[in-house]
Amino acid sequence: MTARFDSDGPVLTITLDRPERKNPLTFELYAELRDRFQGLEHDTRVKAIVLAGAGDNFCSGGDVHEIIGPLTRSTPSELLRFTQMTGNVVKAMRACPQPIVAAVDGVCAGAGAILAMASDVRFGTERSRIAFLFVRVGLAGSDMGACAMLPRIIGLGRASELLYTGRAMSGLQAHEWGFYNGLAPPERLLERAGAFAREIAAGPTLAHATTKRMLSEEWAMPLDDAIDAEARAQAACMQSQDFRRAYEAFIAKSSPRFEGD
Repeated sequence: MTARFDSDGPVLTITLDRPERKNPLTFELYAELRDRFQGLEHDTRVKAIVLAGAGDNFCSGGDVHEIIGPLTRSTPSELLRFTQMTGNVVKAMRACPQPIVAAVDGVCAGAGAILAMASDVRFGTERSRIAFLFVRVGLAGSDMGACAMLPRIIGLGRASELLYTGRAMSGLQAHEWGFYNGLAPPERLLERAGAFAREIAAGPTLAHATTKRMLSEEWAMPLDDAIDAEARAQAACMQSQDFRRAYEAFIAKSSPRFEGD
């Protein structure tokens, strides 16, 4: 495993930690990330997550020697188990109730770009480079949900261009295209992402979890079904103590203190 998991109150920072190799993913790290994100589904202490890379890069994707090489010698069933396992990382990221804030600097390529894509909010730097490199190694762009998620973030035509060519998207273009929510200088990036995560963590936990779940569930819903689903979800939130606290704080002309129940 080559990742650090550091808690600062309600914010968990996950740092891919192999800077000398630009923080690549290995079989073990994929499994660790999957298991950690799955475990967060029932961790009420964590309210928000920051996902970052150590050093000057986010993640260079799958390690050439530890993943790519062995995959060329794998059987069809082994290959399917691998692709399903990597997909389960994204499933776990989307299923965990805590919003995930990615802090992207330097190289963000291949499966690393997928991890950024699967986060809820992304902050980057001008010098960062995002590349969905699969076509460069003879693979399809349909990896870990990219064909489903990327068009919803930056649009179908732009996603098609990146997935067909594998070219790098600059930090400025990523911001212009809506992949990044904002840009920061490299030395301020983690601070920017952490501040946003803390702001989220101070909010109504149950409501944030509901928003995240509905953003995912409503992708494939007709509008009328989505409206009905939101009515049920919002009615459930109105039964929370946080909703009552917000009302009482408004009456008292004070700021509400959300507790997530």
